[in-house]
Amino acid sequence: MTISQTAMKYGLITGLVMVIYNLALYVTGLFTNDKLGWAIYIIIAVMVFLAHKAFKEGGDGFMSIGQGLGIGMLLILIGGIISSVFSYAYIKFVDDTIIEQIVEATRVKMEEKGLDDDQIEQAMSVTENFLTPEMMVLFGILGLLFIGFIITLIVSLFTKKNNPQAEF
Repeated sequence: MTISQTAMKYGLITGLVMVIYNLALYVTGLFTNDKLGWAIYIIIAVMVFLAHKAFKEGGDGFMSIGQGLGIGMLLILIGGIISSVFSYAYIKFVDDTIIEQIVEATRVKMEEKGLDDDQIEQAMSVTENFLTPEMMVLFGILGLLFIGFIITLIVSLFTKKNNPQAEF
């Protein structure tokens, strides 16, 4: 198996799993729960681990950190695009109240932190500019790539298996 074959296969699976997870959050109304949002990163870590395992089993049994990073980042890019396109379509065409619910949840969190009304209004005016379906897709993919790089690096450190014959 090549890096791209492995990443494509597991990227598609990751995208599908993230779509199902996001759909469950949207339908249940739990998409504003920050703790549940972090579960995506656990899903990514597990999928990167499984992709690394498959790459080693399908090849010569070895994988460098660079190969692990390549697999993981391509996997995350593919999965992130699939998930973001789904979220865009869902928010744009199925339930356009999601953005309003996110804005309200953000306002409540600011009030709980003790911010005064002027501070909240100022922050909300900036926040609302970035809460469009298009901006959510852009920042969703960029955020996944950034945090995904860290996750992939950590997983790669544990799953790497250098070929002793290839080392100098």
